[in-house]
Amino acid sequence: MADSILTSEKTSSSSSLLNPPSQIICRVCQKQFSQYTCPRCNSRYCSLKCYQSHSIRCTESFMRENVVDGMRQMQSDDQTKQKMLDILKRFHSEEEVDVMDEDESTLSEETIQKVLSGGQVNFDDLSADEKKLFQRAVASGELSKMIEPWEPWWLKPSARTISLSKQGTQLVQPVPKQEASVPSDEDLESNESSEIPPGPETSLPPVSKLSSTEPSPLLAVHLVDIIYSYCFTLRVYNGDWKSDARGSAMMVLSVSSVLGQGEQPETIREALSYCLEQTCSSYKHMGGLKFGLAIIDDVVSLLSLGSSALVCSLCDLQRLIWAGEKDLKSDKTRKLRKSEIRSKLKLAERKIYFIMCWVHEQPREAWSSSATILRAEKIPFTDYGDSKGYVKMESKAEPRSKIMIEEIK
Repeated sequence: MADSILTSEKTSSSSSLLNPPSQIICRVCQKQFSQYTCPRCNSRYCSLKCYQSHSIRCTESFMRENVVDGMRQMQSDDQTKQKMLDILKRFHSEEEVDVMDEDESTLSEETIQKVLSGGQVNFDDLSADEKKLFQRAVASGELSKMIEPWEPWWLKPSARTISLSKQGTQLVQPVPKQEASVPSDEDLESNESSEIPPGPETSLPPVSKLSSTEPSPLLAVHLVDIIYSYCFTLRVYNGDWKSDARGSAMMVLSVSSVLGQGEQPETIREALSYCLEQTCSSYKHMGGLKFGLAIIDDVVSLLSLGSSALVCSLCDLQRLIWAGEKDLKSDKTRKLRKSEIRSKLKLAERKIYFIMCWVHEQPREAWSSSATILRAEKIPFTDYGDSKGYVKMESKAEPRSKIMIEEIK
């Protein structure tokens, strides 16, 4: 018997003799007329049930190729919508392979066909059951397999050539790109440099104009705490803090004792203790101590790059806090703690700006020595391993009243 059964109706029309009307029976159930064609093997089917059962290898291979092609064609302007499309494609592929989950809720036929046709599907377009399925995949970590790992800008070769003016501003301003048929090596290098966060747009004032007192020698310790929170947040958000500005800002406050709690750690070990404690408790699902130790390596890398790279990172962190504050201001659902959170964000932004001005005035050799000290302080935490998990902060006999970072008015 042939793979497809054709049926046709008789007609006396001369045009019908040239193009006889025909309908093809579903190859799987052979009961209903087919409405769809598998793009992989050209088999005809009538419904989602028949599509899922006609060939697991075929559907799995097709979906994987579509996911890869979709990710390659991802456009930065539609990044959020494209991520949703890739995620839904992954759901469809996993449901076809996993026979044990046949009784669970699956994506509707309408959603599947929209995805297969290349359409874009938002979270609000999903049904209640589909939203539960999506949230369950988020909680299980399945979605992380769909995300391409982000390479931090401070680990790229172009980060070693960052240079700012004497006033702390960028030496080279971006210019409109001209049309080019084939990108040259200079274009590729320019694209890599564009991933580095820009420095301040206006000149950084001397610290003496921001505060009447001498800067505390402990600012180098506070810098480690602040940079740790910056690297941690960018790692967690895969470099895309703009996708959730408020959530990113709140994460910075929770990880940094200086910005979030108003603490003034006196040693690098004390600063690291708090950061690692938060990493291993509040964000244990991110990787615990192992992840925290990797963040320390990121801080070492940034310190080794010198003042210009540190200023760029602090400037990026300042923009992150600004965006979080703006996002919070536009949110009309939370009114109870909004004023308290906004006050914390404003204070954090002032501290970041003050220490940014201080960093700009420091000699380059100061950061190489700080990086060396930080490497040495990492060793005791590494020795703890997974048995200890994290180290509690050392308690102080008396509360510290000395202000280490003066608020800018």
